[in-house]
Order: sequence, then structure tokens, then C-alpha cells
Amino acid sequence: MPRLFGFEDMAYRRVRESEAEGIRLAASRRLLKQSMNAITEWVNELGYRTTRGGRWRPDGLANVLDHPAIAGLAEDESGNLYETGGPAIIPREDFVAIRAMRRARDPEAKRADQREYLIRGATGVCGLCGYPLGSSPSNAGSRGHRCMPSTAQRPGGCGKVRINADLLETYVAEHVLAELAKPEVSALIDRARDEVLTQAADLREKAAAARSRQKELGEDYARSPEISLQAFRTADNELKQLISESEVKARFLEQVKHVPVGDIPDLVRWWKHAPMTAKRGMLVLMLEQVAVYPAAARGSRRVDADRVSLKWRQWDVEPSITGEKSA
Repeated sequence: MPRLFGFEDMAYRRVRESEAEGIRLAASRRLLKQSMNAITEWVNELGYRTTRGGRWRPDGLANVLDHPAIAGLAEDESGNLYETGGPAIIPREDFVAIRAMRRARDPEAKRADQREYLIRGATGVCGLCGYPLGSSPSNAGSRGHRCMPSTAQRPGGCGKVRINADLLETYVAEHVLAELAKPEVSALIDRARDEVLTQAADLREKAAAARSRQKELGEDYARSPEISLQAFRTADNELKQLISESEVKARFLEQVKHVPVGDIPDLVRWWKHAPMTAKRGMLVLMLEQVAVYPAAARGSRRVDADRVSLKWRQWDVEPSITGEKSA
């Protein structure tokens, strides 16, 4: 995976000033609402080249201007921008303005925004540090996953793992479909689906009970002078955390409701045409975790059992056929 134009490293911590100046120039022209075709032609005439030495194309340059790292930012799974503590080549407000222009006028960017990830949330984790993987498109715009490094502004992981999303999803899908093809597994899908939905319902009840306790705590604090503000805040924060964790886990497990009920005669065909919600639901039903490790060599596109470890979900239905294993 090529580095991002403007940076020396994949962690976006060291700016390559000779390239950063080109980004600033392109951004200044874009803020004047010049077309990407005109800006690209101008940048090429100035002698700027891509990280691979080629001439710029409008979509490639637009992808660089659309990358949060050039403003010292990153993007979470919900599309929210946050400070990374890294260097900013252009100001945040300029980046936001440029991104807004692309989203409003560029159909390709709108389609890119709609690109979905099969593995997200608690499913994908860094094999080295266990931190959840975030979505991180490459410089060329292809989908990818990355262990986001920890910063002073936001806790994160080790930042040492990155993988192409298409390669990872293909590998995971092949193993999930192979498991589903086993008669002893497919016979239990409906019961396992109901079991996971029951777990989600239990978590919802747990969150509701904690919310009731939180309300009672507030009423007790208002009535009783014996409860200190510090004690109230401590108890209230604990309940808030319990509510948040329970609801997040419940939403994650509730994805299995999109798994079709009954036999699926042609699994491969179903997977190919199924909506992403159904695929994610099947993944949640079958897997607890997908752990990704660093590639054996930089730039390697090989995805195998040394790179990806699959932890299969354990069902409490008889007969028990799933357990923890590596693909």
C-alpha cells in the first residue's frame, strides 16, 4: 500500500514538505472553486508527481484532498472527524470546506461515501494489541482497515496493522460459507439466531435497569444532603458506562435479525446478492472476532491463517459444533 502523498510515514506523523506544499497549493485553488481537472493540470505543470512517480489524475488528487490526515484528523466508523495530534498540512476548516464541495458536486465521491464494510465495530481487531480496527481508505481510494494509533487527544491502538478490506472480506467470507455448508452447522442456524437475539434482549433489559437506577440515584441525591457530589458523580458515571456498553453490545448482536430464516439452498449465490446488513448479521452469528496481524512483508497482499485468525462463536445449542479455532 503506497504512502499518502505529503507524508514520510504510514502513521501520518512526518510531513514531506516538498509534497506538502503541493497539497497546500491544490487546496488553495480548490477553495476558489476551481475544477479538479484544472487544478490537476496545473499541479502537473508545476512538476509535482504521485508517490509512485506518475502524473496526477483528477480522482487521485481529489482523494488526497479528501484524506483527513492532511488536516491532522482521522475518521471513525460513523464518519465523525477527530484530532489525531498529528501534523496538519492544511487547516481543519479548509479541509472540511473542500470535502463539502466534493460531496455536493462529485457523484463519484457520493458513491465512495456509500461504500460499506463487512467487518466493522467489535468484529475486527488488531492481532497485536486487540484494539478495534477502523476503516481507512488507501491513498488510491481503495477500502482498507487499520489499527488507529493512540494519540494525546484520543486513545487508540499500536498503529502497526493495516489490511486491504477487499482481500480480508474475501478471506473471511470463504471460511464462513465453508462452515455454513456443513449440514450439522446449517441445521442449527435458526436456533443459534434466536439464542443471539435473546442475548441482545437481555442486554437491553440490563441497560433499562441501569437507567432506572440512574434515575433513582438522581432523585436520592436531590433529596438527601448526606450524598456528596463526588459520590453521586462516581455512581452516575458507572451507570452511564454500564448503559452505554450494554446498548452497544445489544446493537451489535441484533444484527443477526437480518439473517434469513430457513434453509439457504445456494449459499454462494445468496452471499453474492445478499444486502450488506444480512452479510454482517451472518458474520455476527458465526464469528466473535476477526483478528488481523501484520503482513509478512511490506506491501504483501497475501491473506492466510498467519495473517488472519477467526474466533468462532460458541452456541449453547445441541449438538455443539462451534468453538474457538483459527482458520
